[in-house]
Amino acid sequence: MYDPAQLRTFLAVAQTLSFTQAAHRLGLRQSTVSQHVRRLEDATGRQLFSRDTHSVELTEDGEAMLGFARTILQAHERASAYFAGTRLRGRLRFGASEDFVLTRLPEILESFRRDHPEVDLELTVELSGTLHKQLEAGRLDLVLAKRRTADDTHGELVWRDHLIWIAAEGVRLDPDRPVPLILFPPPAVTRARALDVLERHGRPWRIACTSGSLSGLVAAARAGLGVMAHTRGLVPPGLVPVPDRAGLPELGTVDFVLLHGRRRSAAQEAADALAGALLAAGDRLHGPAGRRPPGSISGAPRRSAV
Repeated sequence: MYDPAQLRTFLAVAQTLSFTQAAHRLGLRQSTVSQHVRRLEDATGRQLFSRDTHSVELTEDGEAMLGFARTILQAHERASAYFAGTRLRGRLRFGASEDFVLTRLPEILESFRRDHPEVDLELTVELSGTLHKQLEAGRLDLVLAKRRTADDTHGELVWRDHLIWIAAEGVRLDPDRPVPLILFPPPAVTRARALDVLERHGRPWRIACTSGSLSGLVAAARAGLGVMAHTRGLVPPGLVPVPDRAGLPELGTVDFVLLHGRRRSAAQEAADALAGALLAAGDRLHGPAGRRPPGSISGAPRRSAV
């Protein structure tokens, strides 16, 4: 009933929220992407996307289709691999940015290992900037990380999201004092973006905490030490978006991409297989598009101003 090609196209649009980006990822014409989505909507009898000239959003039925599409495609790929009689082997060096520590990435990797038990998977979790350098040095075969700058076009887009300011509920900012920042160390992408944006808007700042681990940053933020820049769809539990009335400048969008390293014959097929699994399951790495984490920072402070 459901064509795998149409389901792959649906997932690409759902993850990028762009027919143009989906077409680029899949190597298709944009008209073909639109045709695939239209035919899938005809097959389901439901509208899967609400779209206009400026935006694309999943409908409630589109959200439901995400899980069905993944399940159908995974079954299709497993059947194809079984009857093709191919088994992947070799050592695959995979790097993922710190952003995914608290996501469902482990489930995706577990599924990959179950499907490809003879692949020796080595996982490196680091800052996006560090992973880019390790990839360029030939120490990694595949990386899932942020693009370094807005002008960077390298890598295969997994999804695009907004960067926002987050903090513990009840923390307020004193407009007459520098913004207290909780930051990754260099060469973190979010650190560079936060400092650049504040400098361009002439907003004074100070570094309240630096940590190389996401867990360390989250602990500092939950303690009310300051604010941190973070991806909207990956806001950790216990933290909420800083409201617009705090007057912090907008941070813009961020792209999460897959990048392949120097092609080693022993790892090439395994890297391609894992990349395909991550692209197919990309929506599981973050919340539904446009989701605002529950809660907000109240006007009345529960902690002292920072």
